[in-house]
Amino acid sequence: QVRLVESGGGLVQAGGSLRLSCVGTGFFFSIGAVGWYRQAPGKQRELVARILSSGSTNYADSVRGRFTISGDNAKKTVYLQMNSLKPEDSAVYYCNCMAYWGQGTQVTVSS
Repeated sequence: QVRLVESGGGLVQAGGSLRLSCVGTGFFFSIGAVGWYRQAPGKQRELVARILSSGSTNYADSVRGRFTISGDNAKKTVYLQMNSLKPEDSAVYYCNCMAYWGQGTQVTVSS
């Protein structure tokens, strides 16, 4: 079993930054299988960024160049550094590892 706990969300003005953290526990947790997703009201959940088992990373076109995903194996933590935030980045952000999801953390960007 894997348990994921996100933190770091909040209210920020457009152009600001936030860093989200996802701490994982459990035998199957691996930072090489973690992704960040987000879901805005009335919209489908979408992939924001993920780390692959090779160590490479993928980003949604809408965040590439502004967001950075990274991981710390020793701390079993995956981060999402979000810079130059826009109002359209407002959503609940979820951490995912295989079939497991965290509870989500709210990000609100004011214009």
